[in-house]
Amino acid sequence: MTLRLALALTLLATPVSAESIRVATFNASMNRDAAGALAEALATDDPQIAAVVEVIETVNPDILLINEFDYDPAAAALFSETHLNGAYPHMFIAPSNTGIASGIDLNGDGEIGAESFAYANDAFGFGMFEGQYGMLVLSRFPIDEAATRTFQTFLWDDMPGALLPMTEDATSFYSPEALAIFRLSSKSHWDVPIQTPQGTLHLLASHPTPPVFDGAEDRNGTRNADEIRFWSEYVQGADWIYDDNGTVGGLTEGAHFIIAGDLNADPFDGDSTDNPTGRLLNLPLLNISHTPSSEGGTEAADQGGANDTHQGNPAFDTADFGDDPENFGPGNLRVDYVLPSATLEIVNAGVHWPPSDDLDAAAANAASDHRLVWVDIVLP
Repeated sequence: MTLRLALALTLLATPVSAESIRVATFNASMNRDAAGALAEALATDDPQIAAVVEVIETVNPDILLINEFDYDPAAAALFSETHLNGAYPHMFIAPSNTGIASGIDLNGDGEIGAESFAYANDAFGFGMFEGQYGMLVLSRFPIDEAATRTFQTFLWDDMPGALLPMTEDATSFYSPEALAIFRLSSKSHWDVPIQTPQGTLHLLASHPTPPVFDGAEDRNGTRNADEIRFWSEYVQGADWIYDDNGTVGGLTEGAHFIIAGDLNADPFDGDSTDNPTGRLLNLPLLNISHTPSSEGGTEAADQGGANDTHQGNPAFDTADFGDDPENFGPGNLRVDYVLPSATLEIVNAGVHWPPSDDLDAAAANAASDHRLVWVDIVLP
């Protein structure tokens, strides 16, 4: 290792100042094919999990949202205490809509799926078992669990102006029976208040459904857009929002927050509907003075294919997807976000996407098709 590279790695793993707090999101692809399989993998020398750990330890965030961590509190504790050596003494994990049977034909194929992908397509969120593709929050600082809010059961039809999917003859794709139970969130939406040394920071965590794998009705694209819009409305204090405990209303005015997660939408490229992240980034309540970037994202755009037609800056990409548009390959996209409120100062930001000649590139590539995104912030 050269002195220059060693210095760069040291700077990456060290917050900019003693006062700054590093907040990160990482779709770590820690989902498995069956309930309990993640816990089994964590009990072995699983190379993918080892790569995830290496990425986390290299970037060294103070607060971390992990997307695609199957819902299993025992597995979460094992991962935190054993694989991450207790570096994060506080965590939050809660149920996900994925794999929860709706009992209704939600994908419009005329059947209520009973197993495998058919079952997953008729669940409240795509999943072959309850909690697949869930979420996990890890923190060095205490979490105010009594004040934590989850919005797992909020109904899509209760969102004013919802982009509910329509058929070609302009009728609702979903039946009245489906709309009466259809949940907005494909996983869940969480407001996790974290008690940092500088004050309370609300981590607003979610993982909207990909806006693809549907038909002309665009049921996934419209749901993705409204899952993202939920946070725009929440931070503006919308009075129609209710949480899983029945408490009504959005975030308190002036609260410090960060919207984080794999939002599955790029503001310039890809297949999102109604450009939900572009709209989110224009929200005055956000501080977007620093866009996380990487050298590796720029280098990876040379893979060609769909990347050659992209309009966005490849340095801002956060996921290395397939590049062949004939095989549903959208190319590399910016889909993972850590978006601080305008009340917070940003002192540094980045995407952990090392260039191919970097010693950290192998672990980043082996961990996930997504890259960890981080922001260093200071509370006033």
